Amino acid sequence: MVARKKQVGVGLIGFGTIGTGVVKILRDHARDIEARLGAQLKLVRIADLDTRTDRGVRMDKGVLGKDAHGLIDDSRVDVVVELIGGTEPAKSFITRALLQGKAAVTANKALLSVHGLELAKIAEKHGALLGYEASTGGGIPIIRSIREALAGDRNREVYGIVNGTANYILSQMTKGAGSFDEVLARAQAMGLAEADPTYDVDGIDSLHKLAILVAVAFGKKINPARVHVEGIRHISTADIAYATEFGYTIKLLAVARDTPVGVEARVHPTMVPNSHLLSQVGGAFNAIALQGDALGTSLYYGQGAGMMPTATAVVADAIDAARCVLGHRAPSVPPFGRPAREIRVAKVLPMADLAHEHYVRFKLADKPGVLAKITAILAKEEIGIATVAQHEERAVRGAVPVVIRTHRVVEGALKRALNRIDVLKDCRARPVSIRVEERLGERN
Repeated sequence: MVARKKQVGVGLIGFGTIGTGVVKILRDHARDIEARLGAQLKLVRIADLDTRTDRGVRMDKGVLGKDAHGLIDDSRVDVVVELIGGTEPAKSFITRALLQGKAAVTANKALLSVHGLELAKIAEKHGALLGYEASTGGGIPIIRSIREALAGDRNREVYGIVNGTANYILSQMTKGAGSFDEVLARAQAMGLAEADPTYDVDGIDSLHKLAILVAVAFGKKINPARVHVEGIRHISTADIAYATEFGYTIKLLAVARDTPVGVEARVHPTMVPNSHLLSQVGGAFNAIALQGDALGTSLYYGQGAGMMPTATAVVADAIDAARCVLGHRAPSVPPFGRPAREIRVAKVLPMADLAHEHYVRFKLADKPGVLAKITAILAKEEIGIATVAQHEERAVRGAVPVVIRTHRVVEGALKRALNRIDVLKDCRARPVSIRVEERLGERN
């Protein structure tokens, strides 16, 4: 009889906020984890360029060092956890581990959104586990749910709120807690936003997560550079007020639909009807919805970021990897839920060809005939107007805000019209356009 392995070794590369959370969970939940595995999941090495900062967690002498390559090659390390972010050297570290047949666990959405399929092929070839639950949705088990629990369904649509920082800012603005700049400053002071918030507020983080969701939900790889992305910097308190008046809440959404001619993929602020569950998701929470042929629409909600929620997902993948190590078997489910060779590169449909309803806010000279000029330009592009709102009491220095709600309009046509309106003498500021989503979760 072969002696059963009593310990599975974990090597952690990156000892920042999430890495510290991983160490805390492995320490504080050690007994529960051992009871689940029938063996100890032990942190044997940590590699980080900063070996002096006190992270508030105690560890054995000699555990923390700078040598990531040595950590990966250490025979005591069965599971390599990468938490440094970025493309390189993270990609090289994960590849090195997988080539040795060692499990690799990561929260690196930027890397996976571009190189995930390449890494999946290496993992499958060498019988190694590639775990990335923490890359999308923080502590929400969305990857495992799509890949395993919903394996019998065909997913047609995936969409939701996937960035907690942007959602917190918009939620606070909706509550009347200040302008974008004011709320962002508070979020940074509270640690909810980075000193450089670009990835969060400009939609880049949401884009990376959407690319991963498309791969696991649809079995298709998309080029993130082809995806339309807008952030929330231009959302004003006036837009928030109008949305409320019309029965909507503004959210930064990531949306993807699988169609016969390509994948519709986009990230942008959206007016969501207050009757939709997504409109009620506040604070730094995330919510991701799936629409499948058999199940219909399902929604997954929870903490989308932060030390402990994200670390929980990392440790769950490490436990999954440990089970493979203990069973001396290859992972039973491929990284993206199907063999990497079955994942096809898909065309991303041009945003200019898509059609949506829109909210458009103009700042126009307060004099007769101006609105007629605007509607004439819209009519030339065959843009139908559903409603018009003009609040004379909000006029400032001879300019009045005018809001138009359009019928479904092709994006390219609206863009041409707004460009023409923007150069008019009587248009006192660039028009603001926000898409209105009334069809989330509808069967195609």
